[in-house]
Amino acid sequence: MEKEFYKFIYQQQKDTETVPPNEEIATWVNDLICLLFPERSDINLSSEKEVELRFSDLRSELINLLDATSGCMTNGNKEKAARFFSNTPELYRILNTDIEALLAGDPAARTRFEIIRAYPGFYAISFYRIAHALFDLTIPLLPRIITEYAHSKTGIDIHPAAEIGEHFFIDHGTGIVIGETTIIGDHVKLYQGVTLGALSVDKAMASVKRHPTVEDHVIIYSGATILGGETIIRHNSIIGGNVWLTKSVPSCSTVYHRPDIEVVEQIKS
Repeated sequence: MEKEFYKFIYQQQKDTETVPPNEEIATWVNDLICLLFPERSDINLSSEKEVELRFSDLRSELINLLDATSGCMTNGNKEKAARFFSNTPELYRILNTDIEALLAGDPAARTRFEIIRAYPGFYAISFYRIAHALFDLTIPLLPRIITEYAHSKTGIDIHPAAEIGEHFFIDHGTGIVIGETTIIGDHVKLYQGVTLGALSVDKAMASVKRHPTVEDHVIIYSGATILGGETIIRHNSIIGGNVWLTKSVPSCSTVYHRPDIEVVEQIKS
């Protein structure tokens, strides 16, 4: 019995594609972020040529990761890596809007350095932005590994296929879930425990929009749950804490949960 089991496990090992460890993939992402934002690194490059060479090294590393995760070496992987790095100026610009949103929206934030170095929200957003850029190039597996790694570090779960606009603000962040077909506009703020999810987890809905749309300038406070592909939170609305929503909300609305809480003061003898 044991020998048959060992044989079965061995066959599985042979049949399973060899993919680099998640930590190796995350290291590539972190190295890219450190190059874009030296606040996250103690390495100072001394010339433009060194910067150019570092980008070239990261492009080569991405090609190797694409070859390893796609199971073959193709010119298509080289082209995708080249396209990804040609878009890094735009990636950098958008990430800076996220930093601006955090700096402007969080009274506890003092400097850009603090946000870049210490904020889990920026960590999760930056990993998501890179994963989404790879996802847009129809790269399999790698984007999901990247966002799930950030999820494991921050408790913030953003699917790489989600579409998220500029000036995105995540405060605290733990427990946030943003599903695959979610669409989020510009200048949106999310607090901890927010779920943008599906009404159903039926596998038949795999190719259907099943997560909400959140328009520009919306604030969603902690613990709110918003479900369904047809659910739209219109612009300039505020969703209060612990709200449960499965239907759309008009523009400039305030939605809040009214709990029954009673405080009884103790009479001191």
